[in-house]
Amino acid sequence: MSPEAARPHVSIERMADRHLAVLRLVNPARKNAISATMWREIAAFADEVSTDAGVRAVVVMSGAGFFSAGADISDFATARSGSANAASYDDLVEETCRKVEAIAQPTLCLLQGPCYGAGASLAAACDMRVATPDTRFVVPAARLGLGYDLRGIERFRRVFGPAATAALLFTANALPAAAALGNGAVHALFEADVAEAEAFALAERIASNAPLTVRAAKLALRALASGDAELRAAALEAGAAADASADYREGRAAFGEKRTPNFTGA
Repeated sequence: MSPEAARPHVSIERMADRHLAVLRLVNPARKNAISATMWREIAAFADEVSTDAGVRAVVVMSGAGFFSAGADISDFATARSGSANAASYDDLVEETCRKVEAIAQPTLCLLQGPCYGAGASLAAACDMRVATPDTRFVVPAARLGLGYDLRGIERFRRVFGPAATAALLFTANALPAAAALGNGAVHALFEADVAEAEAFALAERIASNAPLTVRAAKLALRALASGDAELRAAALEAGAAADASADYREGRAAFGEKRTPNFTGA
């Protein structure tokens, strides 16, 4: 393996024929722990992919066996030493997660194996999560003695619910994927041998729908969750644009003709 390939990084793949973009965490030596550099790469991807009209859905994943061991603790001696550095590091993670939440296209996180700490934050920043039965969520802050960022706790609370979040934070015990499925934090469980294929099939199903409608729906969900007036106005405008689109006319025609619609995003 070349030094560049061995360096902790995120890999980006465009699947133009499937209208998908795929972001993979690549740090196998540390069970796909997310370094400060990787957080910056994720943020840059999130900024860039929203403007790519050829992408209709985004998949976030890593290698099978371990989704992520969380933040790369090898960074902590410098990047998170002292309260000022800790605050800066937390800002980096939070700002990146917010950028992931703001990706214009729907995001689907494929979880194969354990998902720790900051890895769980990244997963929670995605719109949907699918997992394998061996997936489990762990937030080990209480075992490390660090103060978990309030904004990250709020994200967990929105996705996992208050009771499960309390258990994650107070006990540092694992939340199994089956339990996360039960409370809606995980949308589907797939066996390991078919998980990737099923996740991509779900992403392709999203990508096959009218992109203007889907983007408007995502804006609406973000506006409702945040209460942000500007997002609400943008969501209303996006919904109106979908109603006036050629895709809406195509959808109506395809329904009447009993055929698959060919949506172009216009």
